[in-house]
Amino acid sequence: MNITEHSVGGVAVLRVDGRIDSGNAAGFEAALLSAVDAEGARIVVDMAELAYISSAGLRCLLVAAKAARAKRGSITLSAMAPRVREMFDVSGFSSLFAIHPDAAAAVAALNG
Repeated sequence: MNITEHSVGGVAVLRVDGRIDSGNAAGFEAALLSAVDAEGARIVVDMAELAYISSAGLRCLLVAAKAARAKRGSITLSAMAPRVREMFDVSGFSSLFAIHPDAAAAVAALNG
């Protein structure tokens, strides 16, 4: 797993490449929590290059979303591959997050 972060219009965009599983979920969670550290943080998790996410990765997203809400921020997801989207649909996580077709659409939604 590799995570890169950049800012677009005041929105932090975290691009995740590879796989998120129990072996590297702690690093994913740390990156997410670092991004939600500021009050009112708006974050897009760009999953265009994410091949797989386990239940450990889903848990990280849930923890970060709760932390963001506590600080009046938000986390939005984008560009899920069909296999990743299926994991979100089966687990019910699709109803917990706004999911956009690409990072640009997610940034626009957060800025709109």
